[in-house]
Amino acid sequence: MKIAVGSDERTPVTDSVVDHLRRAGAEVELHGPLNGKVAGIRAALCGDAQTARGARKWNDANVLAMSLRATPEAVAKEICDAWLETGPDEAERATIAKVER
Repeated sequence: MKIAVGSDERTPVTDSVVDHLRRAGAEVELHGPLNGKVAGIRAALCGDAQTARGARKWNDANVLAMSLRATPEAVAKEICDAWLETGPDEAERATIAKVER
């Protein structure tokens, strides 16, 4: 899986998350801030693993956003794991299609 990590500042948490994702088998690219409106992007700001699971399951979110300031390293890893382990709920396809219009 290819994952782009965008960060306005490179911190120890950033490096830890990138290392964690690589150990999980992801091909990670580190970038500066990734923002702006891009067709097909469904971003979710996640402060905990449960929110990450819900964003993937119910909204088929494909961009994960986390706060460097407010997210401890261990929680950031939990969020990444939940994000990677959770896929979209097929029952939500109609709702997701409405958002994409």
